[in-house]
Amino acid sequence: MRYLLLIYTSELTDRPVPTDEQAAEYAAYDAFTRDITERGLFEAGEALRPTSTATTVRVRDGRTVTTDGPFAETKEVLGGFYLINAATLEEAIEVAARIPAATRGSIEVRPIWEFEGDAQAGASEPVGATG
Repeated sequence: MRYLLLIYTSELTDRPVPTDEQAAEYAAYDAFTRDITERGLFEAGEALRPTSTATTVRVRDGRTVTTDGPFAETKEVLGGFYLINAATLEEAIEVAARIPAATRGSIEVRPIWEFEGDAQAGASEPVGATG
């Protein structure tokens, strides 16, 4: 089953991060990503730019309305993600616990809702859905 591991941390906008701390965290992420890739779990992963670069889009009464910044202000923000393919939720949790940011933020583990059929054909029922 595929899981999205959402990485939430506080944005470090209050203080500059020392170069040695940045280098250590990048090295930890490189090692983590290499490990889950070698284990055949990795499907995708990306880091996100700060929330100050976000644009929120809403459609109201047929009009597209955009707002600079995130949808809501929170203490923790989505900073990145990994998409993995794990055999069980327990394995996904084990992987999530090893993400370096888990020690200072939180990792949300969300199963992917797989849809039957060709996505271009307009599949409407998720795999395993019951009416």
